[in-house]
Amino acid sequence: MAAERETTWPQVLAWRMRRQLLDPVGQVDAPDVVRHLCGVQAQVPAAAALAIGVRQADPVPGAVDRALADGLLMRTWAMRGTLHLLSPDEAGAYLALMAAGRSWEKGSWVKAFGVAPDEMVELTEAVAEILDDQVLTREDLVAELGTRLDRPDLEAELRSGWGAVFKPVAWQGVLCHGPASGNRVTFARPDRLLPGWTGLPEPEEAARAVVPAYLRAYGPATIERFDAWLTRGTSRKGMLRSWFAVLGDDLVTVDVEGTSAYLLAEDVDELAGTAPTAAVRLLPAFDQYVLGPGTAATEILASERRAEVSRAAGWISPVVIAAGRVAGVWDRDGREIDVRLFDDADGGDGNGGPPAGALDAAIERMRDVVSALDPG
Repeated sequence: MAAERETTWPQVLAWRMRRQLLDPVGQVDAPDVVRHLCGVQAQVPAAAALAIGVRQADPVPGAVDRALADGLLMRTWAMRGTLHLLSPDEAGAYLALMAAGRSWEKGSWVKAFGVAPDEMVELTEAVAEILDDQVLTREDLVAELGTRLDRPDLEAELRSGWGAVFKPVAWQGVLCHGPASGNRVTFARPDRLLPGWTGLPEPEEAARAVVPAYLRAYGPATIERFDAWLTRGTSRKGMLRSWFAVLGDDLVTVDVEGTSAYLLAEDVDELAGTAPTAAVRLLPAFDQYVLGPGTAATEILASERRAEVSRAAGWISPVVIAAGRVAGVWDRDGREIDVRLFDDADGGDGNGGPPAGALDAAIERMRDVVSALDPG
């Protein structure tokens, strides 16, 4: 691995905004945005559509739904156990790393959800058989499983919108969300639903794809930062280190104002040549710019402001980004947008918060995106 190079946080944040299609905004379609971001969290579909739309010069209404219907995107439980939009030909690598930790075999998981490891094997096999030639609503799939497994005590957990017991099945590539049935969730097998599905590679092969993809969007980053994004910091440390080690000289370490972190060797010169940005952007709830490094990343979010962004029940607030840092939060009622800047916000020039003109332009841009995605 090559020797450390030095860079600054303003350079890093400007580089991340470029890589995440925020400055400048991208000329790409919805699946390409998802690829750039290593997936888009989709617990709230409207927020996912906005996260994609703000990164497009010309957002198109219904683009995410059409990409899902055409098999160009899939929706499944992935990083941190949350629902994500992923590209089918890349999803297997992300899921393989989620599955590698075998979290459902840990005593704490078994105690919480009441499914022993051998029972999870049986459940996974049953799901694969049931969905072999059909797409089912959650209710119908649970009913079929109840008949096959003779475990009525599992039904309440399986019917839960949080899907805790279904998540390990998804991580093993056996289940994903299917086409909506009215307002009801459906499940399908990805290998039956998605022509672009490529299956789950071995974890080492998956790491060769996922670690570089993460670093291209959210680097430079430590191993711990990567794990916080992947599993909320619960992966085995030796396993994590091996995933980075397989990349060898493709990785370098860089010093970012005293923090040593990994970056792809091919990106070092581009990062070194990146000038700090003064760009101001409004980003929706659960945006990947925040979720990629995580709300504990003080380079983008001051620790004393974390509670204003990472809210109760896992809610991540819509944010104002100025010079790459979270400078405030916002909300909207229809097309009316209410911004609350933090008192200590920095616009990047050392003179307080973002310039009024730039903030007004960012608000207008969000209004335009909302109008484009919901013309009615």
